[in-house]
Amino acid sequence: MTGADIPGMARIATGGSSGATAKNSAREAAAMTRLVGDLNPPTRLLCGTGPTNPDPRVLRALAAPVLGQFDPAFTAIMQEVATLGREAFQTSNPRTFAVSGTGRAGMEAAIASLVEPGDRVLVANCGRFGDLFVDLAGRYGARVAQVTAEWGRVIDPGAVGDALEREPAKVVAVVHGETSTGMLQPLEDIGRICRAHHALLVVDAVVTLGGVPVRVDDWGIDLCSAGTQKCLGCPSGMAPITYNDRVERAISARRTPVATNYLDLSQLQRYWSPERLNHHTLPTSMTYALREALRLVAEEGPHARFGRHHRAGAALKAGLTAMGLELFGDPEHRLPMITAARIPAGVEDEAVRAQLLDEFGVEIATSFGPLRGRIWRIGLMGYNAELRAALAVLAGLEHVLRSQGVDVPRGAGVEAARQAYHAGGDSPAGA
Repeated sequence: MTGADIPGMARIATGGSSGATAKNSAREAAAMTRLVGDLNPPTRLLCGTGPTNPDPRVLRALAAPVLGQFDPAFTAIMQEVATLGREAFQTSNPRTFAVSGTGRAGMEAAIASLVEPGDRVLVANCGRFGDLFVDLAGRYGARVAQVTAEWGRVIDPGAVGDALEREPAKVVAVVHGETSTGMLQPLEDIGRICRAHHALLVVDAVVTLGGVPVRVDDWGIDLCSAGTQKCLGCPSGMAPITYNDRVERAISARRTPVATNYLDLSQLQRYWSPERLNHHTLPTSMTYALREALRLVAEEGPHARFGRHHRAGAALKAGLTAMGLELFGDPEHRLPMITAARIPAGVEDEAVRAQLLDEFGVEIATSFGPLRGRIWRIGLMGYNAELRAALAVLAGLEHVLRSQGVDVPRGAGVEAARQAYHAGGDSPAGA
């Protein structure tokens, strides 16, 4: 519909008396109200791979009064974000802050700021987000090499070492939690190998931060970036990031300017420092939300928080197995917060997900590339890493599958999940 189609708009455009103009403006406003209406999105249980349902306390933080970006009160909030971020990343890095953008912005800021044309970047690639590191490094002119594993497996650290022996690399890029496959990549050995070969280890922890241990200092991670919309239980829009002095020296030693202004870490670190360089306008309300999400992580404590994610994931996996679904991927390295299950033969992926969303208000996801339409990925993250969410998914999925002719034992998934959750005990080693 164009402006001329709205009653009164054509007459306003061609002139008329002030009284007529006022009347036509009122008609225009009324017509536009009828066209658009109030914003009233449906309530969903978000159990895909992100976003997840934010904690209500995070949503309340979003409604706090907006401050100017250089207001001393807002600068103090930024400092709290940095302090809480160091605790979440388990690091003492002074350079800990947040990039304004989604988790991908943090990954790109890392690659853009470290990589110059001709630099060699080694990517440990076993899924869609390993592919993303390959793409980003190539766009910034890197000579990209890869160590790969089948989707549903993790990277052998020895293969990383062998690749670095053959030819050194400036950067080794690794995805900690590969959401496309539901795999958790061990990092400690890779960190030691990178240090031995003088390579910078860059890690994507978008899905894992706040859900499993991310030991930046202990594991020798040089730069780690994350996202807000998964285990941190916050809306999408910020990318927590931390890096050490090795990274800072590498950025300072660049021969060429960073090819992006917005994601230039050398400028962003000054914006977040006491200097408060005027770089961009930080999204005030999202900064409040991130601050509250990180505060909740600290308040709950790592042992309790990681244990909650572990128990919720174990309950979901037990329930799906009891329903007759086959879990996907290497059982030794499955993420607790993302469960991947094979779609039964003859079942139409999109039809199941659409019915689950329409009748139960529950969202789950499929995957990418070779796994699209072959697996479902179900996330229990942050506020949703609870038994209640696992039971809601299992009850809804049982109903939908039975309605589509799949032989699923009645109530088996829910009961198995309850038993697994209550028998779950403490979190796994390393929490």
